[in-house]
Amino acid sequence: MKFEEAYKRLNEISSEMDNSDIPLEKAVALYSEAAKLVEICKKDIDSAKLEIEKIDNGGSV
Repeated sequence: MKFEEAYKRLNEISSEMDNSDIPLEKAVALYSEAAKLVEICKKDIDSAKLEIEKIDNGGSV
């Protein structure tokens, strides 16, 4: 899954979680999904950060 897709889904989950009438089971499932998506986003951001640091240090990507 690409960063953009994961980020979009995280926003959708956030909107769903804002609903105070959401059943507990669904809230837990959404939380679990969000945690996985956060890891995907974090890895992509860390990778991009490394690439930028290489460029800033005069190295090639």
